[in-house]
Amino acid sequence: MRKLFATLLLLTGVFAAAADAVPAPEQLVRTTSRDVVDAIRKDNLTANDKRFKDLIEAKALPNFDFGRLTQLAVGRYWREASADQQASLTREFRTLLVRTYSAALTANKIQSIDVKPLKMADADTDVTVRTEVTPVGGQAFPIDYRLTKVGPTWKVYDVAVEGASLVTTYRSSFNQTIQKDGIDGLIKALVDRNATQPAKVAN
Repeated sequence: MRKLFATLLLLTGVFAAAADAVPAPEQLVRTTSRDVVDAIRKDNLTANDKRFKDLIEAKALPNFDFGRLTQLAVGRYWREASADQQASLTREFRTLLVRTYSAALTANKIQSIDVKPLKMADADTDVTVRTEVTPVGGQAFPIDYRLTKVGPTWKVYDVAVEGASLVTTYRSSFNQTIQKDGIDGLIKALVDRNATQPAKVAN
């Protein structure tokens, strides 16, 4: 669980790309992950650094399908939510993930990222890009990114660390809250968490 949240800092740039030159998923991951990690090292960015927050907002977040990510995390209860509730869930979940990135950045240092070759057909619209991440002084572990093609661009909608899916992890806790307090209860729980404390990296 710790690695699942701790390595989310890689997502701050893994999927950034110019709008007029959309790279294939594998090349996109390889190039931008290297560039962003190098920038963090060079500029000594911290979680509270405005440049780091600007980096997330400008390069990473536009390349996420937060609607689909939230829908998958909420699971079967998504269809029971009203349009307003769905919008609130997506907004609060987005905030939670952004704050998780900040916690991850202060907790980890990445030594290298090895992007594995990806075999895909031209007609593919859903792919998994597999990588192996080596932290400084630690043992390498896999991170898999699931991307879907939306129009001409690729967007991430799930990430798995050592087989542990971000969507599946959140779905379990989200469903427990909904079963107990309803959809509005989950929204309130997310609002309260985002308002009272930053996201923490699990130990």
